[in-house]
Amino acid sequence: MADEEADKLQQGLEHLQAATREMIQATRSLLDAAEELVDDPQAVQGLMGTLATVAQAAASRFRPGGSSSSSSAADDDEDDDGHVQRIKIS
Repeated sequence: MADEEADKLQQGLEHLQAATREMIQATRSLLDAAEELVDDPQAVQGLMGTLATVAQAAASRFRPGGSSSSSSAADDDEDDDGHVQRIKIS
């Protein structure tokens, strides 16, 4: 039983080491990308423009009267004001 626990502990340690190596590699990749953005101001401007466009599109989806994800849903709810409607069932 002690050997089983030692094996499980060893396996856990190996998984933890592998996960840590993956995190280090991911961090290096992120830092490389950040360095490229700092070195290339045009890329930063392009990224900010893209993020602004995505943010505007997301915001318009959640505003009343924003675009619907499907036209059939809009057709079914022409009188829908965007609020919850209570329907009494007898």
